[in-house]
Amino acid sequence: MRPTDTQITVLMPAYNAEKYIREAIASVLGQSFADFELLIINDGSTDGTKQIIESFTDPRIRLINQSNRGIAAALNIGLLNAKADLIARFDADDICLPERLGLQYDFMMNNREYIIVGSNAEYIDMHDEFVFTGRMSAYSDEEIRASISGNCPLIHSTTLFRKKAVLMAGSYNLHAHAFEDHLLWSKLLNYGKAFNFPQTLVKVRLAPESLSIDEKWRTKRFHEIKSGSLRRGDITEAEGEELLGILRQQNNPKIKEGSYYSLLGKKYLWDNHQPEKARVNLKKAIRIHPGRLDSYAIMALSFFPKSFIEWLYKKKFERV
Repeated sequence: MRPTDTQITVLMPAYNAEKYIREAIASVLGQSFADFELLIINDGSTDGTKQIIESFTDPRIRLINQSNRGIAAALNIGLLNAKADLIARFDADDICLPERLGLQYDFMMNNREYIIVGSNAEYIDMHDEFVFTGRMSAYSDEEIRASISGNCPLIHSTTLFRKKAVLMAGSYNLHAHAFEDHLLWSKLLNYGKAFNFPQTLVKVRLAPESLSIDEKWRTKRFHEIKSGSLRRGDITEAEGEELLGILRQQNNPKIKEGSYYSLLGKKYLWDNHQPEKARVNLKKAIRIHPGRLDSYAIMALSFFPKSFIEWLYKKKFERV
């Protein structure tokens, strides 16, 4: 394939992703749309990630190795090295459905005023089992703009965006640890429109090894810095250092594993009403971290009728 045929750069950062990256790469190579490159930034992995990537012989794969600098730095390196103007973000533990790139490419070609498009996602656990379908709270440009300062209205690994617009918006902020995508979207909307496909185009994996955890487990100070940064559209270096300290403190197996099972419990209860599965996971979360009172509260709710839980869930979102 000639370089001029590269219509999309699929940008995948990878850090110690040996458990899942083979399946992630295969899902990209299996796309119905073929005119892409898969640019993988190996961010200083210490496991077998690099060897697995190099075991693929497809010429559309390009690998850049760097010392560990974090996801934002890896993504910015990828943006500067991408051949295409359209960038499809994708994580090394997720799975692309075959029609993803084709649908998003056609949308962007037919709607030049749009600079970013995302979609719903199907969430799976570390064993590839379905957990719930993540339906976005905002689909149209108007809805996305109205919600950008609250919950993030775009799932990062489902997005395809115009590189030029992202570069004009300042790329990924190196200080916005754990919400670099959300902060970027808040600035990116100054340069064009956004849209979410209502169908599922990506399977997003929930795993205890993930760099991110359930934000309900983040500290009060983390949320103060994040909300303030989103309001201002920027974050200071000092705030970034403070965030990094919080993340390092929470980056331990006990918190990450407890957060993982707690999140599964909530999603099985709220989004895919299976109270028995919810209780199995909540028991694991409580055993790992018995001091989390919210786990006990959700456990108690799992014994209530489905109609009451659905009503409570609806009221919860009405308050957001």
